[in-house]
Amino acid sequence: MAEGNGSGAAQAALPQLNVLVQYTKDLSFENPNAPQSLTQQQQSPNISIQVNVNAQKLTDTEYAVNLVLEGSAGEGAGTLFKFELDYGGIFRLQNIPEQELQPIVLIECPRLLFPFARQIIAEAVRNGGYPPLYIDPIDFVGLYQQRLQQAQGQVGTA
Repeated sequence: MAEGNGSGAAQAALPQLNVLVQYTKDLSFENPNAPQSLTQQQQSPNISIQVNVNAQKLTDTEYAVNLVLEGSAGEGAGTLFKFELDYGGIFRLQNIPEQELQPIVLIECPRLLFPFARQIIAEAVRNGGYPPLYIDPIDFVGLYQQRLQQAQGQVGTA
């Protein structure tokens, strides 16, 4: 019996990351040249994708994190499709040291959101009449480090 009481207190102090809710905040798919673009033989189009992560502290333990994915296939008059997805989640972080909060919010939280956002985009592109677009995995650690370097550069020039 004594073990059960001690382990409950120890477990309460363990770091915890919980997903409370996930949601599509905004989804846009444009198919500007349909139906012509769907009936013409196409070479592999140039596909470009931009990724951004935004976070907002809601309470002492809850954070709203948004993964924004924008992309297109083709360029100019030859654009096949464009998409924009703002996919969010609310996360509860407990018993995490202050210095580790920002990396967890900006790396681990979007990493948990990404598979769902990827599937939404693949289905939107497929529903637009094209083969599904499965976005390659994203290096959220690299994205976070790039963001830190940009912030340090701005501080250095201010």
